[in-house]
Amino acid sequence: MRIIDLLNANAIQLNANVGSKDDAIDKLIALHKNAGSIDDVDGFKEAILAREGQGTTAIGEGIAVPHAKSDKVLRPALSAITVEGGVDYQAPDSKPSDILFMIAAPLDGDLHLEILSRLMVMLMEPDFCNALRNAKTADEFLQIIDNKENEKYPEKAAAPTPVKEGYRILAVTACPTGIAHTYMAAEALEKAGEKLGYPLKAETNGSGGAKNVLTKKEIEECDGIIIAADKNVEMARFDGKPVIKTSVSNGINKPEELVQKIIDGKAAVYHADEDDKEAFDDEEKESFGRKIYKHLMNGVSHMLPFVVGGGVLIALGFLIDTILGNATLADGSANGSFGFTSFAASVPFWIGKIAFGMMLPILAGFIAQSIADRPGLLPGMLGGMIAANGYTFNSMFEAQNITGDGAAVSGFLGALFAGFAAGLIVNLLKKAFNWLPKAMDGIKPVFIYPLLGAFLVGALMCLVNPAIGFINTAVSNFLASLGSISKLLLSIVLAAMMATDMGGPFNKAAYVFGTAAIAEGNTWIMAAVMIGGMVPPIAIALSTTFAKKKWTKEELKNGPVNYLMGLCFITEGAIPYAAADPLRVIPSCMVGAAVAGAISSLFNCACPAPHGGIFTFAVVENPLGYLVALVAGSVAGAFMLTLLKKNQKENA
Repeated sequence: MRIIDLLNANAIQLNANVGSKDDAIDKLIALHKNAGSIDDVDGFKEAILAREGQGTTAIGEGIAVPHAKSDKVLRPALSAITVEGGVDYQAPDSKPSDILFMIAAPLDGDLHLEILSRLMVMLMEPDFCNALRNAKTADEFLQIIDNKENEKYPEKAAAPTPVKEGYRILAVTACPTGIAHTYMAAEALEKAGEKLGYPLKAETNGSGGAKNVLTKKEIEECDGIIIAADKNVEMARFDGKPVIKTSVSNGINKPEELVQKIIDGKAAVYHADEDDKEAFDDEEKESFGRKIYKHLMNGVSHMLPFVVGGGVLIALGFLIDTILGNATLADGSANGSFGFTSFAASVPFWIGKIAFGMMLPILAGFIAQSIADRPGLLPGMLGGMIAANGYTFNSMFEAQNITGDGAAVSGFLGALFAGFAAGLIVNLLKKAFNWLPKAMDGIKPVFIYPLLGAFLVGALMCLVNPAIGFINTAVSNFLASLGSISKLLLSIVLAAMMATDMGGPFNKAAYVFGTAAIAEGNTWIMAAVMIGGMVPPIAIALSTTFAKKKWTKEELKNGPVNYLMGLCFITEGAIPYAAADPLRVIPSCMVGAAVAGAISSLFNCACPAPHGGIFTFAVVENPLGYLVALVAGSVAGAFMLTLLKKNQKENA
């Protein structure tokens, strides 16, 4: 099929009189209706506007190609207009568009992608565009197109290239928490594949495990794989296939670029036995900082279930004792056994304490596993255990049973050190024993590396624990002795960090700091962190509810969901809005979060639970003040956001 088979003289209007983008869309749709290619003007216009809502279809240099698939389309077709002087179609180069084609495609088929691609190439030539602008009649307009298509696509015009069946491109997406970024990247990549005519399947490594898992047959038959992840994923299955590895944020923001690199054959072939030669995005070579971040997030993502589950169970123990009236003694003083003064409270409390106590070994173990693969798991977990208990050489020699030295407990800092040290040590062992015959390959990862790695890491941690423990104790004492002004400032900073990148490095750094502070008894820090993470989605939801003219129809539709996400402490609900307008949304959310953090601090709120949002308010110290902080911060963020945002033309 050729372009002129989809475009006839009845669907062309030269020198059309239109004054706005909406006028141009209406004119092009009317031409489709007159040509008999659509049966419902309003229904098709809804599809066109939905596509425009994803980003303008103007491509610059005076060209715009609005397009959509719809069940209102009777047959694939084109309409076209020229506009003397052009019309503002929100082109990337800000130039008015004076040649506009509209593609109408039925739901069952990707013909519009083939035609769109062909038109794009032809419209790249200035002479061709000038000829269209100067056409005197619709027939002349058609003839110019037909001549150029015969010149550029002599074979394609006669016989379209058959499309390969099945998925052409595969993807794996993963973020540390597996809540929002994972699924957003998968959706963006799948849409990009559909748009470019290359069917794409994305496997999501979310918090509930891997979904939409890639099969062996799909991997064998695909053209390439995109790994958009901020934590390690199973790679051995992709041995011998072209692979691009990049961040999950690039999967969200640059999906078409990644898909195009696979199409163009620019992905390097991945070999599972060459750990140092992984195929990263050529334009985003993995920096040292990104490697550190990826290894850290691998540990944090595996640690979070222990922190959340254990922390909530501990909070449940506090709640039960509060209900039973055991929070204080008869003389009004605090009960030192609060949380486990009764059997009903003790069961969840101590189970939670056990789970919570495992977080540091898990953190260190999976950091080491990210660096050195499975052989690093044992040395890393062992190092984390030593850090958590404060084991030293002196404590081993002086006690009949191995007991730790309280002053040498290196805590979170020690676990971080242990994880990275274990990974590096195991990698050094791999190189040191590289001379062994291949017959020993089976025994090295299950015996030699874990055994020697555990001994070396254990000895190293016993050696450095006193020094790191001193630093850890000093930090803990410093936080405990903070004055009211410093406490207020820290609450503001941490709350604002939670709203800075909504699940990114700043957000995770603040959250990890808050969970580590719980173990030290500084639960007011977690209160500021949690409320800072709850504000952004709620602020956006409030603005979409009370300032509808500021948002697109798609944003308004998804706005109410952010009430629930914010109340559940899922900051990532704000990401689509922040990505669409970062200069207005992010500062507004940061201000709202900072206000909430400040009020939380002034009301002396404290939260012993590391997650749960509104469901943990029952165990929050001064819950009424905490609720006031949440409302005030959300309203402040929504108010600033509404002031900064411009009215949307479609709602004007």
